[in-house]
Amino acid sequence: MRWLLLAVLISQEQPALPPPAAVATDVLNAQIMLDRAGFSPGEIDGRSGTNLRRALAAFQRAHSLQPTGRIDESTWTTLLGRAGGAPPLVTYVLSESDLAGPFTPEIPPDLMAQAKLETLGFSSALEFIAEKFHASPRLITALNEGASFDRIGDRILVPNVMAIDPLAPMPGATPEARIVVSKATSALVVEDAAGQVLLYAPVTTGSRHDPLPLGTWKVTGVHHNPPFHYNPDLFWDADASHAKARIAPGPNNPVGSVWIDLTKEHYGIHGTPEPGRIGHVESHGCVRLTNWDAQEVAQWARPGTQVVFK
Repeated sequence: MRWLLLAVLISQEQPALPPPAAVATDVLNAQIMLDRAGFSPGEIDGRSGTNLRRALAAFQRAHSLQPTGRIDESTWTTLLGRAGGAPPLVTYVLSESDLAGPFTPEIPPDLMAQAKLETLGFSSALEFIAEKFHASPRLITALNEGASFDRIGDRILVPNVMAIDPLAPMPGATPEARIVVSKATSALVVEDAAGQVLLYAPVTTGSRHDPLPLGTWKVTGVHHNPPFHYNPDLFWDADASHAKARIAPGPNNPVGSVWIDLTKEHYGIHGTPEPGRIGHVESHGCVRLTNWDAQEVAQWARPGTQVVFK
């Protein structure tokens, strides 16, 4: 019923394909609208889970609602209000740039083998398109049964994460912002001086071997599409045969598409080649986000921005 309510908002100029029943759910719609509002659920997959519950609770707290982490009526009404009439799913026409690559179909798990590659690009056009719309390849495939994702001009159904939420704070709207990473909630928040949430995103933070370095640090720089300088001496589980190596840039590089450098040596905030694992696994101490969330954080980060690990 709620999907039908949202479907009528789609303009005749850009009609959406009917979504499969298996993914046309309140969960998927909520994930998309939370993403647009600046409260990222991580990878959009149409499935309920910890990342969605935490994003909902953060959204609820920011809007003076009971932080239940559930899609209740008051939360749904507020999300609809933030949607501004934009539907959660829209059609998208595949372009030449979507299919151009270069793609890296086979990326070995071994870092020394990765160091031999010239680039660590997306594995396929499907993976590129999924990341472009903050979604899992499985979801994009389910939304477009039978699609080959290899023909320019083909129309596919995608999450409408490109819509602009007029109430979402924009980078530069406030002169001061700080980044707060919470180990307890596996979340990163960008907030202004008054504590207002400007951006929320799930993260992966440390492990018992490499715990999150609690304290206050600062951003020293932001690097887009960075190479990864692998030093096995910094990894407790590194193969004894490994040596220092440079791993080429690319979205499937170990630090993804963005690296935010900190005053804490060897630590940073960065993207990942495995967005579906964010918030669910451990890291080697750094703070990992999906590539798209890391890019959003990078817009708020500048040299001197305060970063609190708690």
